[in-house]
Amino acid sequence: MRVLFSDAIDPSTVDALTERGHEPVSDPDLSADDLPARIQGFEALVVRSTKVTSATIEAADALELIVRAGAGTNTIEVESASEVGIYVTNVPGRNAIAVAELTMGLLLAIDRRIADNVADLRTGSWNKSDYSRADGLYGKVMGIVGLGEIGFAVAERAAAFGLQVRAIRKERDEAAEERVKALGIELSDSLEDLVATSDIVSIHVPAAPETESLFDARLLDRMKEGAILLNTSRGDVVDGAALLDALETRSLRVGLDVYPDEPGSGATEWSSKLAQHPNVVGTHHIGASTAQAQKAVAEGVVEIIDAFVRGEILNCVNLAPTRLGTHTLHVRHFDRVGVLAGVFDILRRRELNVEQMENRVFEGRNAAVATIDVIGDVGPDLLAALEGLDHVIHVSAVPTDRGRS
Repeated sequence: MRVLFSDAIDPSTVDALTERGHEPVSDPDLSADDLPARIQGFEALVVRSTKVTSATIEAADALELIVRAGAGTNTIEVESASEVGIYVTNVPGRNAIAVAELTMGLLLAIDRRIADNVADLRTGSWNKSDYSRADGLYGKVMGIVGLGEIGFAVAERAAAFGLQVRAIRKERDEAAEERVKALGIELSDSLEDLVATSDIVSIHVPAAPETESLFDARLLDRMKEGAILLNTSRGDVVDGAALLDALETRSLRVGLDVYPDEPGSGATEWSSKLAQHPNVVGTHHIGASTAQAQKAVAEGVVEIIDAFVRGEILNCVNLAPTRLGTHTLHVRHFDRVGVLAGVFDILRRRELNVEQMENRVFEGRNAAVATIDVIGDVGPDLLAALEGLDHVIHVSAVPTDRGRS
């Protein structure tokens, strides 16, 4: 595959793909505006910070796969990719430790006023009496909003500091429930309760319509006086104007790695009332920016491309999550040329639209089973017609939830 990297990537990624016979091209200076003119001829696009607009997708003539070298895909026009059948994938969880480490760093910096200490020392000021008045963290309650891989990584480190960790009660898989129990995480029935009962609130949710301005004036008002708010997820999860107002009117302390209006480029002049507020300890959206994290993400990118050329799609965010159509047909057949062509010819003549399908071959390469989602009237006559085809062993139909309704 020809693979375009529009952001800096660990060199091991390029080496690994080259060894596998791919043609990786690294062009880290590309901007979102540059991509439409550069994308032609590439089958895969790997991005980290660069936005992938609908203009890029429309200009692509060979693109099949977009890989976000990280977890969030909010910088990619996923709907535009879905309209033309381009897979959008991500690499979740690989930077969890890096983000968790920065989260704890921000927390310690706030409690011990590390940034102010350093600033005074560099100007020749010694003020031990003032800086000796830290609260300390041991025994305090940390509420984690978003208990995914990053949230769990923060919980592990918070527990090691002697913090009492709380999260929101929700349905989780068995593995996650075991992690909750092992870490002794207490569960709250609502976000409002979690915020109101926590000394420290740490946000680790993805950017999505339902999380935009999740922390609004109403929710911020429920935080304890003197509480600490940490956001290392996405800037628009917190209402910036409401947070500024809370900082002016209440005794909140805040640690931020992300901002609602942060620059899109790596280095530029930028003025922000929120980032420059004296009660804010801020960093430059560097949560995932460690050499360890970037190497882990790079390995994940290679795994996705390896799987793609094998016919497997890893971590796809824009495939329909459930069965489509009104019925799912299971066609067991001998693996012979033309069998599926005959199946599709019958479906076409009966005006049954195929929504999605998969054909898997069994060991020995003699038999296979095709799973086909269709929309329309599926009755015994259709099954009989399909079973009458040469090399078809058996056909069954199962109504989907859509077909049962």
